[in-house]
Order: sequence, then structure tokens, then C-alpha cells
Amino acid sequence: MKITLDRAKCTGLGICESLAPCHFEVDDGGVLLVLKETVSESERGEVEEAVAGCPTEALRLAD
Repeated sequence: MKITLDRAKCTGLGICESLAPCHFEVDDGGVLLVLKETVSESERGEVEEAVAGCPTEALRLAD
């Protein structure tokens, strides 16, 4: 699975970072960084939770 980010929708709130810190980080300027685009099966639940928790629906998971 792979993470996709719609930068136009992202507001940098950091909910995803708090739920999946190995994959997401909000930098000092409030810009979301995807640290790891590829999601292993063992990380899937954590990343799915982060994607579902995004209030602006800026994150997606794709096969």
C-alpha cells in the first residue's frame, strides 16, 4: 500500500502525525511531510487510522 497526499487539502493539523509518527511529520512551517510512502502490512492499521482521522480528507491509501 502507498500513501498519497493532496497538498491542496492539507492544513497541517498534525492528527496523522500523532497517530502514525513513523509515516508523517508536520515541519516547523506547518507543512506535512510524508516520511514513508510505502506501508507494510504490520503498519497498515496505524496508517489507516491516521488517514481516517484526517479532517480535510487530504490522505488516501492506494494499492
